Amino acid sequence: MPQVKIAPSILSADFGRLADEVRSVCAAGADEIHVDVMDGTFVPNITIGPPVLRALREAAGNLPLDVHLMIAEPERYLEDFIKAGAAILTVHQEACLHLHRAVVRIRELGARAGVSINPSTSVMTLEPLAGEIDRVLIMSVNPGFGGQAFIEASLRKIEQAHGLFLHRGRTGWDLEVDGGVDAGNAARIVAAGANVLVAGAAVFGRGPADRGKHAERIAALRKAVETG
Repeated sequence: MPQVKIAPSILSADFGRLADEVRSVCAAGADEIHVDVMDGTFVPNITIGPPVLRALREAAGNLPLDVHLMIAEPERYLEDFIKAGAAILTVHQEACLHLHRAVVRIRELGARAGVSINPSTSVMTLEPLAGEIDRVLIMSVNPGFGGQAFIEASLRKIEQAHGLFLHRGRTGWDLEVDGGVDAGNAARIVAAGANVLVAGAAVFGRGPADRGKHAERIAALRKAVETG
């Protein structure tokens, strides 16, 4: 697997100055921009849609947009989000009636296909699709809101996902973790097999007093991974 990537989650950014926040974390050394799309049905929160994603595509410059669809019936919107700028498009196993069809369609549309699983969903539900998925996203909190604490049992699921894909001999795939990731647990998450760390509050902070520290926060995550 490739080197560890840091993907700041805009869910913890200042939505009143979202484009500036994205430009700031790009300049601060982010590898991707993680965009959580919520519909108020699959999860209890509502965030953004394709029009805002198009604006973020411009603000992100050359960095890929990692778009995480936490929505019901995601198959209806795959083309819209890829046209709006998603380089990686992740759907939830729990939301897709025909998951294989959705994964194949994402790849046909030119994006990398990701599948996410909630804390209560077994990694083995992905085994039939291990040859098709470009990215597995392990939710280490219950989806819907930022700032939650990391669920420690997620470490075992990361290990299981890593083992599943290695057993299949896959190359070029990513194992992403989203929820409660910070400098205190980043090394353990990577040691379990992850190579993409979604970081919301750990990069953007939890309020106005934390703003403007993106570079040092990203650097702290990288140092935590490197030093173990």
